[in-house]
Amino acid sequence: MEKKKKSSFSNSLGFVLAAAGSAVGVGNIWRFPYLVAQDGGGLFLIVYLILVMTFGFTLLTTDVAIGRRTHEHALRAFGAMDKHWGFLGWITFLVPAMIMTYYTVIGGWVTKYFVTYLTGSGSQAAQDGYFNSFITAPVAPVVFMLIFLAATAFIVYRGVEKGIEKFSRIVMPGLFLLIIGIAVFSLTLRVSDGENVRTGLQGLAVYLIPNMEGVTPSRFLGILLDAMSQIFFSLSVSMGIMITYGSYVKKDVDLGKSLGRIEFFDTFVAFLAGMMIIPAVYVFSGTEGMSAGPGLMFVSLPKVFDAMGPVGTIVGLAFFLMVIFATLTSCVSIMETLVANCMEVFRWDRKKMCLVITVLAAVGAVVICMGYNVFYFEVTLPTGKAGQQLLDVVDYISNSFLMPAISLLTCIFVGWVMKPKWIIEEMEASGHTFTRKGLYTVMIRYVTPVMMLILFLQSAGVFNLVKSWFGK
Repeated sequence: MEKKKKSSFSNSLGFVLAAAGSAVGVGNIWRFPYLVAQDGGGLFLIVYLILVMTFGFTLLTTDVAIGRRTHEHALRAFGAMDKHWGFLGWITFLVPAMIMTYYTVIGGWVTKYFVTYLTGSGSQAAQDGYFNSFITAPVAPVVFMLIFLAATAFIVYRGVEKGIEKFSRIVMPGLFLLIIGIAVFSLTLRVSDGENVRTGLQGLAVYLIPNMEGVTPSRFLGILLDAMSQIFFSLSVSMGIMITYGSYVKKDVDLGKSLGRIEFFDTFVAFLAGMMIIPAVYVFSGTEGMSAGPGLMFVSLPKVFDAMGPVGTIVGLAFFLMVIFATLTSCVSIMETLVANCMEVFRWDRKKMCLVITVLAAVGAVVICMGYNVFYFEVTLPTGKAGQQLLDVVDYISNSFLMPAISLLTCIFVGWVMKPKWIIEEMEASGHTFTRKGLYTVMIRYVTPVMMLILFLQSAGVFNLVKSWFGK
């Protein structure tokens, strides 16, 4: 028990900034904008906002309250509640273990682009084939991945207060300022190609106004599921991270208020990321450029920065610095979860455990890097996505398959075995009232399990299978 007391956030602000740092990552800055672009602009925004305030709130509250009440990390928290449900902790542990292997690879990609703009070579990044030639190279992706992993390991090595909390207090304000600055700059952009003029404000309208064109019941379900999967990716729920961070929160902290701030920060940054990227892409590439999907950040945006002229190098540098900050804060939370859980299992100190996890993560990440050359293959996932490589497969298993399954099992366990009162008591343990307890009770017992089941079946390809049967 004495060892557990040494690891804690100094106050509620430290917890909010660290948890917001975990939530604000590549999912907000990279994934959110391209989902908005492909899923009806403002329509996706409305759906996402509703889901954050209901499903996101439910899953985030559950994870953090479990962590603080059990004072255990994810691996042991469920077993501490009920020994028959200890298996859920082990399944949960698999998610950050898998994500760590490819998140550091993506962090290496971001680091490479930052260095490219730092050295004044941004125009090279705008060339066709630049990104593909980099990720398929045998050495460069590994080198940049190791640089990013070393930075992550150093922060985790420093511990909770001196490492994670201190880093978050310094980086998060800078991250918000960079995002706001670039978002405002995007709105001032203006390009004329003869008869047509495209402005950042027009791009903002494309971003905010709901586009109902071609939206069928089936298409709306797809948008709903995209928004739900984004919440997993964004809020860091159902992967043990928030349970681990919850175990570091002191009993006098008002969890209801703190979680509300985390929800706000995460959603606000996602919204600003879209406002920063979509208007800029629209101005220089039109609506066609917004269909780039996952390639938006590494392929389309460098072309946008190049089209801006000399100022594009500065904007590109600021943008990728911001993305490094966001990616680092998320990767730190993933690695902290692995280190903290393994410290409990193996009874090793933080420094030794951090070194071991770093080596194992490096090995796994090297394999992911080789997925674009030595281990290259293409498969079609159960969701129907074709041409997927090794990184995509690992991402699918962790985010699209395991996380909905974990959420479903957690809802059943908390909602029907432990009962919502168990969580509500912890939310009010500091003496503060949990104002959304009625909503929480309904969501955890009835609504969220049904939605998680639908999401799991969709991710497992059951709907596609049924559709193919009827199609025949």
